[in-house]
Formats: sequence, C-alpha cells, structure tokens
Amino acid sequence: MYESSTQIRVRYAETDQMNVVYHGNYVQYFEVGRTESIRQLGFTYKDMEAMGIIMPIVEVHAKYLRPAHYDDLLTIKTILKELPAHHKIEFHQEIYNLSNKLITVGRVVLYFIDAKTKEKTTMPKHLYEKLAVFFNH
Repeated sequence: MYESSTQIRVRYAETDQMNVVYHGNYVQYFEVGRTESIRQLGFTYKDMEAMGIIMPIVEVHAKYLRPAHYDDLLTIKTILKELPAHHKIEFHQEIYNLSNKLITVGRVVLYFIDAKTKEKTTMPKHLYEKLAVFFNH
C-alpha cells in the first residue's frame, strides 16, 4: 500500500454562503492530493504527459462527514491500496481537519490513456517501479 499526505489551506473563495467549503471544491482537493502523492515519488503528471500518457478521471465518489471552513488547514491523505496492473488506477482519499477529525472521504478512478491514439494503456514503467516497492513485501 502506498500512502502520502499533503496539506492545503482553505481559501475564502472556496467557501459558500454557509461559510463552509463548497462541495465541488473537494474534487480539486483530491487532485492536489493525487498530484502531490505522485510528486513525492519523484515523478509528476507533467513527466507522464511528456511520455505521451494522459490520465482522465472516469469516476469520482465523495462522502462529506464534517464541514471545513475558511482558513482551515486540511490534510489530504492519498492511498493506493493496489498496485495498478492494467489501464486503471484507483486513489482512495481522506481529508482531515486540524483536529485530525476525518471530514471527507473519496475515491477517484483514472485511466492511463495514450495521448495520440486515445486508447487505454498501462502505467509508465518508471512510475510502476517507484510504486512497486510499496507493494512487494
């Protein structure tokens, strides 16, 4: 299992009239968590795109447990429970507030797609090798 954490501070523009983070912004928080989890491995989405691979989202699920508010410092935990073997990668995500209370859980599924052919492909070998060490016990 691979797990990473990153933090983000809630900006005023991300809140609604009820003074809570607008629900649609959590998808962006999930993206920050995914992007930074890959970066922590020494690889980036930009690297992948340079290799001719894009990663569209095909599923997003979120469950909102508690609200987040303006200026809250949130911790986004990103978890890969399985090493992708095919064209699909599934990220499980948890967002915690400063009191370490779980406020949102999510699951995001993306496909590895060849940018030229638009066909499904597998994870780049370099990224696979970086992740494999977390799954080989």
